[in-house]
Amino acid sequence: MRDITQTEWHDLISKDDNHVILDVRTPNEWSEGIIENAVLINIMDAHSFMESINKLDKSKHYYIYCRSGGRSGQACQVMNSIGIETTYNLIGGMMEWQGDTSSPE
Repeated sequence: MRDITQTEWHDLISKDDNHVILDVRTPNEWSEGIIENAVLINIMDAHSFMESINKLDKSKHYYIYCRSGGRSGQACQVMNSIGIETTYNLIGGMMEWQGDTSSPE
């Protein structure tokens, strides 16, 4: 796991063709707006979260965010523990996000 700033987030994603963006917030938080192309995996639903991450491609690079950076940090640690090696935690999460957001579909 690596904690990264928004600037690092943008720089890394722009050069990474093997990335997946994960939003680990609740569905209510998700409905308020997301970082474009994010996939929702709610860490607060532990059973569903574990089922979902166990199905992920371990060769991908995961860029993970939540509301403030705490839950996404936990998600990174859990993902690392099951063999997903490349995880990035967005420092400050959506509370500090200055980039574009979109409505979830």
